[in-house]
Amino acid sequence: MASLNIAVEDKVAVCEFNRPQAMNSIDPEMRQELYAFYRRINEDEGIHAVVFTGAGDKAFCTGADLKKTLPDPNQSYARQLLVERDTGSAFMGLETDKPLICAVNGYALAGGTELLAITDIAIASENAKFGLSEVKRGSIPWGGSIPRLARSLSKTDFMLLLLTGDTIDAQEALRMGLVSKVVPHADLMPTAMDIARRIAHNAPLSVRAAKQLFTRGADMPLTQALALDKFMYGLLKDTEDRVEGRKAFAEKRNPVWKGR
Repeated sequence: MASLNIAVEDKVAVCEFNRPQAMNSIDPEMRQELYAFYRRINEDEGIHAVVFTGAGDKAFCTGADLKKTLPDPNQSYARQLLVERDTGSAFMGLETDKPLICAVNGYALAGGTELLAITDIAIASENAKFGLSEVKRGSIPWGGSIPRLARSLSKTDFMLLLLTGDTIDAQEALRMGLVSKVVPHADLMPTAMDIARRIAHNAPLSVRAAKQLFTRGADMPLTQALALDKFMYGLLKDTEDRVEGRKAFAEKRNPVWKGR
């Protein structure tokens, strides 16, 4: 049985963590499947947006499967990273300018919460739970999640979450800004899919440019971010899609995007 269930429809890819018997935790096999999926996201022009969710009703993703990922003191991290190209972090390789959405349907602990740091929009079910539990297991959140979350959450909220390892509910996650909205469990996937489809139906180059401007510009001084803004606008200015968008508006019809 595959550790991931992946389906693409209407330009939206749904990636379901499929280890409900282990709270959708990530074992080495799932990690390799995730790496392959990341490559597909960037290479498949039929994918315009991605939704992550978990199989079953109990868990979204609870990070690494601690029973199957015990540390090996004899393993060289240098070889793992430089030769095998395996960072050991399931989400470190998730780099794309296509929009990523999480539909959090239960426990999102450790790596499950850290995935939210990488994705763009998070919708939580009322039964969702969040936490950075690594300090309770002799480790730390990594794969870039600490610096990313530190840039999006307030210091006091983030440090409380990070240093206690405590679990918070969906409403507290909403207050912190960790998720975009909280919905009844039955509405979770319909809400996430509606958002994904609305994004996927927009001009693909514009969506990708907008995400790049946000993610890259956030780490730049304002003068450089403004220069990047002008550059990106210039790239889009004379594209076929920008002309098509104006023609479709004038002719009162839906645009037909070509991604060029």
